[in-house]
Amino acid sequence: MAEIPVYLFLGFLDGGKTKFIHETLCDSKFQNDEKTLCLLFEDGEEELDTSCYKGGKNVSVVIADGKEQLTKKFLEDALRKSGAERVMLEYNGMWTLQELGQVLPRDWQIYQIMMFADANNFEAYNNNMRQLVYDKLNSAEVVFFNRCKHGFDKMPLHAIVRGVSRRTAIVYEYEDGTVENDDIVDPLPYDMDAPIVEVKDEDFGLLYMDAMDKPQNYDGKTICFKALTARSPRFPRGHFVGGRFAMACCAEDIRYVGFMCQWKKTDNIKNKGWYMITAEVKAERNQMFGGELGPMFYVKDVKPAKKPEEETVYFY
Repeated sequence: MAEIPVYLFLGFLDGGKTKFIHETLCDSKFQNDEKTLCLLFEDGEEELDTSCYKGGKNVSVVIADGKEQLTKKFLEDALRKSGAERVMLEYNGMWTLQELGQVLPRDWQIYQIMMFADANNFEAYNNNMRQLVYDKLNSAEVVFFNRCKHGFDKMPLHAIVRGVSRRTAIVYEYEDGTVENDDIVDPLPYDMDAPIVEVKDEDFGLLYMDAMDKPQNYDGKTICFKALTARSPRFPRGHFVGGRFAMACCAEDIRYVGFMCQWKKTDNIKNKGWYMITAEVKAERNQMFGGELGPMFYVKDVKPAKKPEEETVYFY
């Protein structure tokens, strides 16, 4: 069964998704005689006119009437009728990605995820629908803020994105059509050049996000942090997890996250105990990271500690 590449476009109503799809279809580099299915699950002001595109006969546009059509059968039927070899899917911003994942045909593979937002109202969306904003930003490889005005303050938008992900690229598109990549550098709240990198209790979330995203930056560093430990017979012998409960977007989305630690005295550690852990980090490929590069913490010292004043940490 051949894979069907899916290009996923996220964002809220009138955020610029359809316009970007239109511009992409007009690009001769994208039009290489592959049959393309454009699935639109949001009815915005922009419309796709296949007569505008080079090779327009190879482009099929299907507009869904509502959420009742968010089904595996609807997706498969649309693909079969179009005979398409790839899909451009504009997703409704009021629906979660989990709902899409539950109906996506097995042979449909997400190749790229992009998010689009109007810079003038994105903060309002974040204030009023934080969970839906997080849902989109957490998966997007890049977010495009359009309708920007030259000289505007980028920091509020930058902070919202970085509060969810440190790996998502940010692009600003101005009203005159010029484009600018985000170049704001986020300093870490701990000294990476110190002999022992001391991480404050409230900064564990940033440590976790940054070390998991860029383990190579932590290779050879000695880190000291407070953690709630987890032990399990499923872990390899001599391993435990040092972590914290973290809030991603709301009180309903609190989960335990942590680092895999290796120590020969693991039997001395209580499950669900608070400890100060000092460990040297090694960036290595391990089956516990799905074969990808990840940070393994080789413990040097463990000391019992009092639980922090705030047990939950945040990713910003």
